[in-house]
Amino acid sequence: MSSSAGHGGGGTPGPLGAYAGFDRSAIDRSGQSEAFDAIGDRYDEAFPHKEGQVAAAVWFSGQLPAGARVLDVGCGTGLPTARQLAMDGHRVVGTDLSPTMLKLYRENVPGAECHRLDIAHLEGAGLGLFDGVVAFFSLLMLPRAEIPCALRVLHSLIREEGPLVLGMVEADVNDFSIPFLGNTIRVSGYLRDDLRRVVHDAGFEVVGEDAYAYAPASTDVPPEIQLFLQCRRRPLTTST
Repeated sequence: MSSSAGHGGGGTPGPLGAYAGFDRSAIDRSGQSEAFDAIGDRYDEAFPHKEGQVAAAVWFSGQLPAGARVLDVGCGTGLPTARQLAMDGHRVVGTDLSPTMLKLYRENVPGAECHRLDIAHLEGAGLGLFDGVVAFFSLLMLPRAEIPCALRVLHSLIREEGPLVLGMVEADVNDFSIPFLGNTIRVSGYLRDDLRRVVHDAGFEVVGEDAYAYAPASTDVPPEIQLFLQCRRRPLTTST
């Protein structure tokens, strides 16, 4: 994946990859995966109702060929998305930074492939190409300056005009610390027009959008607006 296989076929955008020009030494994930390790299966207890995520995955699955190979970035416990896609007959590869989340993923989606990988390292991980990618609330764990790079990584991993479905929280924040189930995590977000622009500039056409008001069941995080963008990969050009 680190080779330049050509934009139309899913190669990285140039020999230096999607993170070209980004200061990798500035990447700081301290405390992020540790918070999710501490949360463990309380995450699914605190977020039991995921109608928006389920609906987005239904759309995504419907865009795929039978038995498609798909990537679930920030797969967490595997519920509901990885299990949902596996039950649809797709081959799911999950990635996450939290060993505890991955342990639960293996229990919840037996036989599904998973890897402990940072999104910044997906390009060189040798995972191959995918028919589509889901990223539910994983990009919001990155600072804003890194999100366009991460989206270009996902662009480089998708075959042809395959689908991407993206879940984000609508919020005008950058690397902002919030309390989360007794821990602290740092999150970023965009207002929806800005999010559409960032996704478009990374090489995706936004073909659908849904928004849901969401109040977690048992957490100190206030109610939020969750945005789900249904996207399709398009070839990158010099005008993008």
